[in-house]
Amino acid sequence: MHPTVPYVIAALLFGLGVFGVLRRRNAILLLMAVELMLNAVNLILITAGAEHGQVFALFVIVLAAAEVGVGLALILQLYRVKASVAVDEIDLAEKN
Repeated sequence: MHPTVPYVIAALLFGLGVFGVLRRRNAILLLMAVELMLNAVNLILITAGAEHGQVFALFVIVLAAAEVGVGLALILQLYRVKASVAVDEIDLAEKN
């Protein structure tokens, strides 16, 4: 396989993730779009790095796992408080 093929696939994945972050209003779909972008970065790190790429990719995988845990906990708490997971319904200026 030609070395530019993984880079093109990674660029398409990253672009799809950016589109998902900009267009989605559901918090779970937003989280999935961020995961797509992290997977694109993993693909680039594995393709580009011969010896250090795998180590950096492992760090990105650990970061993605932590992001999913924290993100799902935040989404679950948002659903408990607002009974919705729509991002545009979050009032950031709300004071208690």
